[in-house]
Amino acid sequence: MYSYFEGILVEKNPAYVVIDCNGVGYLLNISLNTFGQLPDGGRCKLYAHLSVKEDAHVLYGFAEVNERQMFRDLISVSGVGEVTSRMMLSSMNPAEIQQAIVNGDVSKLKSIKGIGEKSAQRIIIDLRNKMGKESFGIAPGIMGVHNKLKQEALNALEVLGYARNVAEKAIDKTTREEGEGLSLEDLVKKVLKNF
Repeated sequence: MYSYFEGILVEKNPAYVVIDCNGVGYLLNISLNTFGQLPDGGRCKLYAHLSVKEDAHVLYGFAEVNERQMFRDLISVSGVGEVTSRMMLSSMNPAEIQQAIVNGDVSKLKSIKGIGEKSAQRIIIDLRNKMGKESFGIAPGIMGVHNKLKQEALNALEVLGYARNVAEKAIDKTTREEGEGLSLEDLVKKVLKNF
């Protein structure tokens, strides 16, 4: 129903903003991620999502289209509502959430207030395939190549007898230190040196 609101930022706090659009003040609930990207005043534009319930119509505002898309993807998961989605987007940016889902990182999702193990697993199961195809700040090509390389390296290390979670942490650490331009062979060799 609403795509975005553009107007004068009248009120700004970490939970919501009020935007004056030609004399009408709209209250939009926001995440901390959006809060950090907004100016203190003046003109601004927020992408909108309208939640219609029996007892209320609630507007949510997002600084970027990809954050709104992540919000909508998250609320499509059974048991994950708007409040939880907003909490997730206040704890991590969309690219970090996408990476946690694609990598099946239950512990990273569980670190968010209000997300338990079952919720984290459900989010991963429901969104993993979709997240692999969408881009939330990570170039799709890099995301695809990096994930394929990481999976192959994980498989190789598991065959060598290393536990999956230990191998995954070691691969992430090596990738951060060495960059993502490594071949599979070089990545596995460097990980093995760090064990």
